[in-house]
Amino acid sequence: MKATIKTQGKQFSVSEGDILIVDRYPKTETGSVINITEVLAAGEGDAFKVGTPFLAGASVTAKVLENKRGKKVIVFKMRKRKGSKRKRGHRQELSVIKIESITA
Repeated sequence: MKATIKTQGKQFSVSEGDILIVDRYPKTETGSVINITEVLAAGEGDAFKVGTPFLAGASVTAKVLENKRGKKVIVFKMRKRKGSKRKRGHRQELSVIKIESITA
């Protein structure tokens, strides 16, 4: 079964067993179970359903495999002929999740 979910302001098309890298879920640890209730569409073939905007009673269960940090991104700003420079770095906090089950 496939589903389209919305989590943390982003949409993902998932099926059971998929592994996703998303922004970190707050207050979760490795092995935590997450229940995502914002399911936009779910099913396959003739049993495919689309919500308005979400499907009532549908949910996706996911397990946190790992919490990690992403690749470092350098932001460098310089104004020519002014002697003004600024260098900053950022690493995004990420969660690796595995889709366990889809109920629609």
